[in-house]
Amino acid sequence: MAGVKPGDAVSLLPGEVFKFQVGWGMFSGAGEIKVTATSSSLAGQPLTRVTTQTGTRGVIGALYSFTGEAVADFDVRDGRLLTAHADTKTGKKPTQMSVSFDYVHSEAAYVDPLRPARTRTLTLPPGRPMDLITVLIQARAWNLKPGEMHSALVLFDDEFYPLTITAQKVEKISTPKGKREAMLLIPAMDGPPKGMFKKGGAVKVWISNDADRLPLKFEVNVKVGTATATLVDYQPPASMPAKPADKSVTLK
Repeated sequence: MAGVKPGDAVSLLPGEVFKFQVGWGMFSGAGEIKVTATSSSLAGQPLTRVTTQTGTRGVIGALYSFTGEAVADFDVRDGRLLTAHADTKTGKKPTQMSVSFDYVHSEAAYVDPLRPARTRTLTLPPGRPMDLITVLIQARAWNLKPGEMHSALVLFDDEFYPLTITAQKVEKISTPKGKREAMLLIPAMDGPPKGMFKKGGAVKVWISNDADRLPLKFEVNVKVGTATATLVDYQPPASMPAKPADKSVTLK
């Protein structure tokens, strides 16, 4: 398709599953993140559906109960996000939202069924919006070298965050399978920081520096501490032949 550059199409392929264990401070099993890609369609248009399930566990779950599911549908041809919706529950308090994108008119219809006063039309800035976790996984497709940068547009609820992601350096990091070389990428907001990027907030992602190009670890530093998501299990795309007697890569 004209105008589509390498790395535009969403890099998650049907059948891929990423499972991350979330640690928070001294609590290594504070939560879980599961990202799954499947095939879907809308009015005959092929889509890649990315479902992200999150939740707290263990002691943290007892103190701060949270569950969430976000579903995003991407056009397989150009990687554009067409629709997204999310349901979360913090303690006994639920939230819901959905967004549908109109790229011709550069706007997005935001709907909050539980708080209708928040429903409105958003102005769509330049770029290809994704949620933060999908952007961090998408970064593997850019194959950045130290010093290189790539722009990204992140959707948080009803706000857009323009980011520049910079490749810093190759590091050896600890993983459940031992030491692995990984490229350290750091996203930074373009313009005045807001939301999670305010007051020292920072995000890091490590992409394996090999043919696998796996997102081995995310780190989010905010004012209440640092959360680390470590890849513990990975299911390759359905289109990739599995290794004999091994349909997944278990990193535990």
